[in-house]
Amino acid sequence: MGAKRKKTRFLVFVMVGVLLGLFVYLARGFYHGAMTIHELLTENKHLKKAITNLTLEEQIGYAKVIAQDVNDGEIVTTIRFVETARDDKLTQILQRDYTIEGDVIHFDALVVRFGDRMVMDGQTRALYLWRRVYGEHMAPKDGFAIEKPGAEPKRYRDLLEALPVNQRQLFWSGIWELANDPEKLKAYDIKAIYGNVVYSKLRPGLIYVFKISPTGQVYPEVVPDM
Repeated sequence: MGAKRKKTRFLVFVMVGVLLGLFVYLARGFYHGAMTIHELLTENKHLKKAITNLTLEEQIGYAKVIAQDVNDGEIVTTIRFVETARDDKLTQILQRDYTIEGDVIHFDALVVRFGDRMVMDGQTRALYLWRRVYGEHMAPKDGFAIEKPGAEPKRYRDLLEALPVNQRQLFWSGIWELANDPEKLKAYDIKAIYGNVVYSKLRPGLIYVFKISPTGQVYPEVVPDM
């Protein structure tokens, strides 16, 4: 009877241990799932390290005219928009063609500029999300989508790889919503979240290379198409 009682106690001890372990695992999962954008931006060292690793200035893509015709007296331009990888300007991560009335094309990006407290080395960093492209005869709201706000941009797919998936989703879905809350931006040391629209009169035979500065200014450089 004594041996049987000891065996029963041992099994009970094992079961209690398993249940406690399961509870801790589920509690940790619940905590991560319930994490707020505030906690992520103020407490997560992996996020700060990732933002610090953003390069100071980089080429972020280009556009070029692949066809330009006149229909019923109106210019119609077909462009190829390409986004390139952060670590390799020759690697394409996104390519889309758009046909737009006119030859003046607008490229709309959302930009987040981080302050020196958010970045570990004390230097300003910025990231962006390509939003849409549209012509001068279109309302911006009718523009063609490039990437969807709230989704993880392809260019930054590896930026937050040290974070769990749910925290990456929380960052990308929550960061853009802070744009109209100055007090929170100041608290999180985010200098600004704003739209940056660049536009040019596009011509065949030229490539419009887009770059982003450390302060978050998106600008084009025009080079001949080789």
